[in-house]
Amino acid sequence: AAQDLEREMEEVKCSFHNKSLALQRIQLMVALRNKMNQNDNDSRLIIDTVKHIAELSMAVIEHQKQAREKEQKLIDVKRRRLSLKKAGGQKLLQIHSTVKEQKAEQAATKVSETLENMYNNLQKERDMTTIIQNIFQSIIIGSRVNWAEDPSLKAIVLQLEKNVY
Repeated sequence: AAQDLEREMEEVKCSFHNKSLALQRIQLMVALRNKMNQNDNDSRLIIDTVKHIAELSMAVIEHQKQAREKEQKLIDVKRRRLSLKKAGGQKLLQIHSTVKEQKAEQAATKVSETLENMYNNLQKERDMTTIIQNIFQSIIIGSRVNWAEDPSLKAIVLQLEKNVY
């Protein structure tokens, strides 16, 4: 209950203060209006001061408007910068994936070249082995040795007849 009373007392004080400020402003405006209607030197000074205050107020309003426009432009630039940053990141990821694909293709090409070289070398070795087998057969046949009776020569000749492929 005491807190409620304190809160109400604070609200009443605040309300009284606001109302007294409003009353003072009204009284000041009435006094100024009466003084301006007198057409003397002081009233001209008051009118000039009021006009100057009005001009300054208009200048402040114009500058605030320009400041808001520049803030909006700044926000637009920041948004564009952010979108460009995102686009740049996506392009960077795309470049990285392209580079990875190219490396994979190069690796596959190297593997296929290596396999092709190995196959060509194997083919050459087979051809050379076939030629050597034919030379040995020709030597054995040309020497007119009866290779069918000698078991070691028979094994060699039969081994030479096997197809290398």
